[in-house]
Amino acid sequence: MLRRILHSDAFRAPQFAAAALLLVYLLQCVWLVRVQTLHASVPDSDQALRIYQGLEQWKGGAIAGTPESLRSEAATGVPSAGRSGHLRVRDGYDQDRSPLYYLVAAAPLLVRPGAWLPESLEPLVAATPSLFFGFMLGASLWYVARRLYGNAGGYIALALYCFSPAMIVNVAGERSLGEMGAVWGAFGTVFTAIAVAHTLYAPREVVVWNWRRILLLGLSLALAAGNQFSLGVLAVVILPLMFWVAPVRPRAVLAIWTTAVAVALVLFFAAYSFEPSLFWQGMLHARWLDFEPAAFGASISYRNAWQTIRFSSPALMLALPVALITYLGWKRSRYFGNSAPLLIAALLLVLALGAPDFPGQGFHLTMIVFLFVFVSGIFADLLETQQSLLVTAGLCGLLCASAVWNLLQLWRI
Repeated sequence: MLRRILHSDAFRAPQFAAAALLLVYLLQCVWLVRVQTLHASVPDSDQALRIYQGLEQWKGGAIAGTPESLRSEAATGVPSAGRSGHLRVRDGYDQDRSPLYYLVAAAPLLVRPGAWLPESLEPLVAATPSLFFGFMLGASLWYVARRLYGNAGGYIALALYCFSPAMIVNVAGERSLGEMGAVWGAFGTVFTAIAVAHTLYAPREVVVWNWRRILLLGLSLALAAGNQFSLGVLAVVILPLMFWVAPVRPRAVLAIWTTAVAVALVLFFAAYSFEPSLFWQGMLHARWLDFEPAAFGASISYRNAWQTIRFSSPALMLALPVALITYLGWKRSRYFGNSAPLLIAALLLVLALGAPDFPGQGFHLTMIVFLFVFVSGIFADLLETQQSLLVTAGLCGLLCASAVWNLLQLWRI
């Protein structure tokens, strides 16, 4: 596989350009981790708690996010989960996340970096899972946008992502809740489902031929829902999406979907160390759908959504209205490749408005990534019109200004 990736036909100028942008993105994240480490007066108790519980489970102790793992503050040295601001607990079970969330957070510290690294670099090691997820999400975003809209679409989506304050802060920010794994899983769930449905037009045996994609779809579902239970709603959402893509083979769609969900459940079971009772209780206590109808009548919910988009990417804030007007007014732009990410983003916005607290943050962050795809698709279409020079000039100016502004903000921290 490595030989195929490095082959001259597979790794050319577009791949090098994307790799360079992703390297700049990683450097920004590492810079932010380093600066916050130097300025932090106290460690982040939420991060310390999830690492502590994850390490306990890795070492054969209590399963994270379950009653036995939620010890007192005196025993752990960090605030108990019941008193922590970002953990909601009922009957001793974490209602929002599975043990997978804790296991991933603690994995880099299993090798005891303090024994071979300076203490000053330990926060960077602790941030390794988020850095990995952020890098892979950017790479996946570029791959999907490029497949859908060509090189131009891939570059636009990746430039929006790499200089998005939200995508940097949620990887490296001192108050990051480790959401990037959930976002990458959600993104992979939707577009892997679309990809596997597209293959059904070929007359091949369904499960055997698609076993790699089915495993990837199951892994994406487990990663999304394991880091945020409420993102498990995507397991239901992708089924009609797959029927939309491949209406000619509904039985094959159902077989693939059922197999992928089964794979995700097995991975969930493994995260609970194959303990049937704890797994069952964890599923019963999970908040799979956190919806407050009253939130739709509160203006603060809409202000929060607007503030999220504005903070997430100033370039997106300016490009999104243009993209929406173009989509509504130009019939040519209303095809599946543009409609699917917009519909998913709209669904996530509705879920975010109905869950103004913690789950809403994960929905907002995931929504932004799908909006990057939508905007890149619309502008890639505009680049093929007679006004391509005007669109190119405006787009380059917007993206360059966004990049410069973001780098200056990081420098001033």
